[in-house]
Amino acid sequence: MSPADHSTSLIWDEDLAEYDFGPGHPLAPIRVQLAMRLVRAFGLDHRATMVGPIEPLADAAIELVHEPAYVQAVKAAGADPAIANPERGLGTSDDPLFPDMHRASARVCGATLAAAQAVWSGRSAHAVNLAGGLHHGMRDRAAGFCIYNDLAVAIAWMLDNGAERVAYVDLDVHHGDGVQSIFWNDPRVLTISIHESPQTLFPGTGFPSEIGGPGAVGSAVNIALPAGTGDQGWLRALHGVVPELLEAFAPEVIVAQNGVDSHAEDPLAHLALSVDGQRMGFTAVHTWAHAFAQGRLVATGGGGYEWVDVVPRAWTHLVAEVLGAPIDPTTEVPEEYRLFVQESMGRSGPSRMTDGQTPWPRALEQGWDPGDPVDAAIRAARDAVYPHHGLDPDPEGW
Repeated sequence: MSPADHSTSLIWDEDLAEYDFGPGHPLAPIRVQLAMRLVRAFGLDHRATMVGPIEPLADAAIELVHEPAYVQAVKAAGADPAIANPERGLGTSDDPLFPDMHRASARVCGATLAAAQAVWSGRSAHAVNLAGGLHHGMRDRAAGFCIYNDLAVAIAWMLDNGAERVAYVDLDVHHGDGVQSIFWNDPRVLTISIHESPQTLFPGTGFPSEIGGPGAVGSAVNIALPAGTGDQGWLRALHGVVPELLEAFAPEVIVAQNGVDSHAEDPLAHLALSVDGQRMGFTAVHTWAHAFAQGRLVATGGGGYEWVDVVPRAWTHLVAEVLGAPIDPTTEVPEEYRLFVQESMGRSGPSRMTDGQTPWPRALEQGWDPGDPVDAAIRAARDAVYPHHGLDPDPEGW
């Protein structure tokens, strides 16, 4: 695979919208449907290899990471939505029951697995499933809007098919706890999560001290940022921890969860990024895939609950970036898309692909401030895991 290869498979099936917890739930399928409409308005679907329709994944593949008894519980809950199973996380306010929830959840897994198969087989350098990214799903229970963990299923499949080192990078504002938990004791998987501090946000995990199980110490990396962190601090933390670890780990593929609930307008969290800062995060991970992972990148969506102004623009930038055809942030949003938003959502959509910000990641070499909470978070993550990778956690000038 050429280091400059930006060939991309884009996974989509309208039936992915069946993953729907019902009216009023934050994880509404319209988020992804609007994003795909904006992707098409920019003609990005014509640059990508479109993959679909997608069939629900067979039980055997889901059971690579989920207990068979849990899969049966999901089937039972979807067959009779009047019967909750809170011990399995089914029928809670986060994960209410809906008909055929197994089928819908299995299709999301099938879409992310299709992305992983496209990349691991060499058919594409990159693959994107915007409907995926359900990173809170645990082996034996649902959590945080996530029934099955499509990311973990895709990673497990690649491990079963010859992968020896997979790096997982989670940009969602919430800790990627499900993926971390499933691979807690597996040294073949490096999980890196940059998120709002668990002291102020669900799921209450993701402290820097969480570094992996006895058989995989140093394989879990957590960058826990204080509420209110904006573009500059977030980018500084991302660049201050992730690339050195990826270079040391030398993954054969990067799996990236690209939740955009880190945005300042997101109603469920407390970071303060702009679409511009998020776009720069996507660019960084794409660059690192080419630098450290033989160009292989499997990307999904994730969280993001400002459906109109944030999610579609951010994920359109993601698709454009991995295609090697980034969109100038000052570009106007196509009129056909704005008209659709007005007609379908009853509100005006954004006019440009930017929030008007020009963030930059302040380099570590420009000095450290031990009293700055972002720098303290960076240092905590480095101190916790760098020695396990043969790296010096002490930056120049600390």
